[in-house]
This record gives sequence, C-alpha cells and structure tokens, in this order.
Amino acid sequence: MLETGCLSDSRSFPGRSKPARQSTRQGFVPAEAAREAEAAKVPGLSARIAAAAIIADVVQGGHRLDECFSPQAVPNRLSGLDPRDVALTRSIATVSLRRLGVIRHALGELLEKGLPRQAGRLEYTLIAAAGQLLFLDAADHAAIDLAVRATKLEPKTGPYAGMVNGVLRNLLRRRDEFLEVAASGEYDAPPWLAQRWRKSYGEEAARAIVAMYMREPPLDVSVKSDAGDWAGKLDGVVLPTGSVRVKSRTAVAELPGYRDGEWWVQDAAAALPARLLAAKPDERVLDMCAAPGGKTAQLALARAQVTALDRSAERLKLLASNLSRLDLRAAVAVGDATGYQAQPFDAILVDAPCSATGTARRHPDVPWTKKPGDIEALAALQAKMLARAALLTKAGGRIVYCTCSLEPEEGEQQIAAFLRRNPDFCRAPVTAAADGVPAEFITRDGDLRTLPCYWPNEDARLAGIDGFFAARLVRGA
Repeated sequence: MLETGCLSDSRSFPGRSKPARQSTRQGFVPAEAAREAEAAKVPGLSARIAAAAIIADVVQGGHRLDECFSPQAVPNRLSGLDPRDVALTRSIATVSLRRLGVIRHALGELLEKGLPRQAGRLEYTLIAAAGQLLFLDAADHAAIDLAVRATKLEPKTGPYAGMVNGVLRNLLRRRDEFLEVAASGEYDAPPWLAQRWRKSYGEEAARAIVAMYMREPPLDVSVKSDAGDWAGKLDGVVLPTGSVRVKSRTAVAELPGYRDGEWWVQDAAAALPARLLAAKPDERVLDMCAAPGGKTAQLALARAQVTALDRSAERLKLLASNLSRLDLRAAVAVGDATGYQAQPFDAILVDAPCSATGTARRHPDVPWTKKPGDIEALAALQAKMLARAALLTKAGGRIVYCTCSLEPEEGEQQIAAFLRRNPDFCRAPVTAAADGVPAEFITRDGDLRTLPCYWPNEDARLAGIDGFFAARLVRGA
C-alpha cells in the first residue's frame, strides 16, 4: 500500500534495444519523432502520452502544472496537439494529480510486487489511465487500449504492455471498491501535510480542507465598477467580500467585459490583502512580488502611485499585459525584494513567496511537489522580505504581509517573530465592520486567516475560497 513516492521493486525484466533511427517516407528521422508520428495516427493517443509526460514532469521534475501548459514550457509536451487534445491533456493531468494519493493506493493494491525498475514512464502512464477510469467520463475500453498503445511505443516500457493491460482491467473490475476508498478522503493529501493541518486546525477542519481540494475551483473576478451589475452580466453572485463568483463555464476570454478590461480573474481570498492595505490616491505604494498583477491592479485602481516589483522579467511582462488590458498604470521594477532600495513608501504589500498549500484546489500539483523542508526555507525568505519592507516604510506607514499558505510558520508565527524584532511596528487589527471581512476570517490576534472549507455549498461553482493569511502592520510615528 503506497501513498507517496514512485512505485518500484527490484525485479529484473528483459530489456529491449532502442533503435537509433526509424525509416519514414521523408527519409530517416530520430526514433522519438517516429514515435510521435505513429501516435498521431491514433485519435486521442498523443493527448494521453502528453498527460503522462506532464504528470512525470510535475511529480518527478518539480515543474508547476500551469507552467507545463505555457507556450514557453520546457520541455513542451503539447507541440503538435490541437486545442481539443490540449484540453483533454489538461483534464487528465489535473484530475490525476488531484487524486494522486488514491490512484497510487489503487495501483499499490494491484501491483503487489511494485513496478519494475528502469521502466521509464510506466508509472505515469498507469496513473493517467487510472485517473480516467476512476474519475473522468471516458470510455473504459479506450482508456485501457490507448494506455497499452502508449506503453508499446516506448522501448523501455514496451515489454510491459501486457502487464499494463492486466492492471487496468483489474482496476476496472474493482472500480467501485476504489471509489469507496476515494470517498473516504484517506489518501487525498500526503501524510505529512494532513498531519500538519490536523495539528493546526483540528481533525474536522483538516478533513474539510482536503475534501474541498477534491472539488473543481470556482471562478472569481475582481471588477472595476459595480459588482452587482457585473454579477448579472456574468451569471454570477456577489460574495460577502465584494468579489463576483461566476457560475458560467464559458472560457474566460469569451465572457462579457474581459476584452474591454472591466475585470480580472482573482480568487476572493487573494483580493483581500490589497483591500486591507487601503491605498489612497497619490500614495506611494510598493507591491513586492507583484506578478501576475491582480493585487497591483487593485492598488492602481485606487489611484495610488504603485511600483510593481518582481524578480522575474518574464512575469512582469505578463503583469504589464494585464494592466494594459485593464487600462491601469503602475511603474514596473525588476529586482530582488530582499535587497530592493528606494525612497520610503507610504504603504507596502508583501505578497511573499510561500508553499501555496492554501491553493491546492486550483493547483493540485502543490501537495505533491512540496516537501517539509521547503516551508523552513520559505519562512527564512519571507523574514528577509519583511525586514526589507520595514526599512522601506515611512514613519506612520503600513505593511500588509500575506501568503497563500495554510502553514503557521508562513503566517502567524512569521508575524509574531517580526513584531519581536521590530518594536517600532505594531499590528493594526482587521475588523469586520471597517474592512468588510467576514468575522470568521479574523483570528483572535486580529489577522486574516481563510481556510479552503469556508463558504461551503453543494454547488462546487459557489463553494470554498483559497487558504490565505494576512496581517496589517503600522510603523510608529
């Protein structure tokens, strides 16, 4: 029974030599290109191969799932796929990562001796096929047949095509059993993360967090004008925090107002830190780690003089593009936030890099790519960013620190340590009345803490919110 790590054992299997080149009508081409050409002849096969490769890139290589679908992705697994196959690839990869724990459990039950060593992407071909059989509305025979075909195309996995066929057919026979296990939620988070959440929030809340992560996320948008008006135009509802939650499954770029720059996509929780900063017209405001720019847009909409700082020039290009569509203005600066130098600011938003464990519903790769040691390293970086922000804040100025993490080291403990080190700063508590924040989001210390299980609703399009922490700090005069 395997919950994490790759399935493997020490069995020896006969190898197969790898042909250096394959003959085609155009002459001789590398074997990889020949396999791609062969896969393209079978409808849906290239999408399944791409999905398995992307799952491997995420789990083995630590790539972000979203980045795997970027045109600039390296390696690019989507080359030559039409939009329909790209959508299928995304669907398979997303559901397989979202339910990776229970899929690995099922495969562990079916492969009593584990997988052979040196079997290439065999595990990920099985994971992608199992994701389809258990959680997608796909034809069973097609999912199995295409997994077998994909296995045969790879020299390292070819000898095990019969085993893949047998494992997946056995999975199909025991599908109800594994779906019952899936419903329990027992394997839906890595044990180390589940243990952390139980310790921080209690057993009931931890289970509710994991259960929410298994549902499709809603689409939230921040609007430039009347939220009620745009809720009507977008077939949505206005949330208690002022964001609009859209019910429609229409592609974002095709929704009313997108091309006109009337709104931008931003989770309701992600919209709260900039609101807490309460930027005023003409104030000098620094947005640390600003890309892709949702919070920058909020600050610019308040007519503040915003400097958007990020260490990634490429991500700042995306920010600039978003601001251009929205017809909003901000100065853009490329640089490391821990060493940034400038004249003091009236207000600083420290949107710090973090483990992002509060966003696993939108980013199902997060639980499976993070390790316990990452949190300690990120907390050290966050402390450096806060220290630099303190130096850049005017007397009487304010900082809002935020992370999309559920881990106390990146939230409550970070702020407690900052206040001990900086006696000239104090907390400016968040209040429901003044800040328009639901009381359940406010901690006893007056900080903001949202959990993914807040705002439950039977309709997944209306339920939940990203997990966020935010604290507001003021420098004494």
